[in-house]
Amino acid sequence: MSDTTLPAKKPPYGMIAVLMVGAFLTFLNNTLLNVALPSIMRDLNVSTATVQWLQTGFMLINGILVPTTAFLIQKFSVRHLFIVSMGLFVIGTLLAAIAPNFAILLTGRMTQGAGSAILMPVLMNVMLVSFPVERRGRAMGVFGLVMMGAPAIGPTLSGWIVEHFDWRTLFYMELPIAVAIFIAGSFMLKDKKDKNDLRLDLLSLALSTVGFGGLLYGFSSAGNHGWGHPLVYVPILAGAVSLVCFILRQNRQEQPMLNFRIFRYPMYALSAAITMVITMAMFSGMILFPVYVQTILGISPMDAGLMMLPGALIMALMSPVTGRLFDRYGGRTLAVIGLTIMTATTWYFAHLTMNTGYTELVAMFAVRMLGMSMVMMPVATNGLNQLPPRYYPHGTAMNNSTQQVSGAIGTAFLVTVMSNRQAKYFQDAVREAGGSLAPEVLRQTQLEAMLGGINDAFFVATIISAVALVLSFFIKRVRKQGEEPAGKTA
Repeated sequence: MSDTTLPAKKPPYGMIAVLMVGAFLTFLNNTLLNVALPSIMRDLNVSTATVQWLQTGFMLINGILVPTTAFLIQKFSVRHLFIVSMGLFVIGTLLAAIAPNFAILLTGRMTQGAGSAILMPVLMNVMLVSFPVERRGRAMGVFGLVMMGAPAIGPTLSGWIVEHFDWRTLFYMELPIAVAIFIAGSFMLKDKKDKNDLRLDLLSLALSTVGFGGLLYGFSSAGNHGWGHPLVYVPILAGAVSLVCFILRQNRQEQPMLNFRIFRYPMYALSAAITMVITMAMFSGMILFPVYVQTILGISPMDAGLMMLPGALIMALMSPVTGRLFDRYGGRTLAVIGLTIMTATTWYFAHLTMNTGYTELVAMFAVRMLGMSMVMMPVATNGLNQLPPRYYPHGTAMNNSTQQVSGAIGTAFLVTVMSNRQAKYFQDAVREAGGSLAPEVLRQTQLEAMLGGINDAFFVATIISAVALVLSFFIKRVRKQGEEPAGKTA
């Protein structure tokens, strides 16, 4: 893959297969730990706020490293990047498996995140370079199957393992697979990179780290501390200022670490905006739905994972189908239909009750995932298609960075909406009861207040999804490789 400007005559299927298997394992790792968190809390004697750092730390390290991947892809060969990324993942998995305390476990988890952050943009860039525009939808559809399929089985697999074994089994199970992938990739990947004089700008790296890291940390902390806490607004302000400085510096450099000129391409800019909005809305289902089914309906974590499994599998299995449909019909038709389904089903979830049926929830969640499968990959691929090949590393890195940030913002915002509305409903109920509630009524009132907060958060998510639907009508199909916008130079 020394040539990063033209699609290869014959796609390197062996290289893609190795990268796909590695990506599957790292994507699986993203959701494998969710159900195990209560067991880790008991075993290592840590609080809920502390154990959540296993997720927040993973997200933070991704947000910090992903912006550097555009530079790494241009500087180093796929083989070298794969060895580093899978090597980090193996080391992190081993550390997590043998961790005697939470600090070592968190170190292992963040080391895993570093490997994952490098691998996914490398795979996406190889896919873009290897396939022409007219065949790219199918290729990215297969990538979507991996990206969606692995997280789909994560919670259910994790629930079964934690129910029958120790939580460390999750990491011991991953370890031999990761080692095998590392060894196979070391022998199978043979590409070389032409020498170049690219140098990493340390100031840009520092600004990027503080910028993306500060935003992710601040918004991720909002759910626990509230917006008025210094641990929330100080990192957000520092991150915002650093990010502005980072963007200004990148626009003045001939070889920027992350090229923001790609937003001059209208379809890429539109796809990035839609993807950010969708990611924010998507977290309403990922965060609020499990809270509803486990806390309000009293469903066990294992059954909650099984409840979401059909929808997640539909989303994964639809990825190759939507890839073929994208090649034939383009992104707008798929996005409009998919976002209409997403908006309608999110509206449905804004009207949940204390006794909504299990089958009804499974069906509606599956339909929502069907709509989402028609949006994410087609919209992103249509935007990337407009970029010239030399901008692919920057496009994939930018997509992953904006998704991390918008995911953190979406989570914090929707959790805050739920918490504030829940508090208001509870206070109103206490006021109507004359200032006090009988013990037997208190628990029911708290659940009803939480239900009201969840419904209101889903209503806000419906509005967010509707905004993405409106934007999708402006998508235009890209039929050839991108060219520099008229009158603009790189």
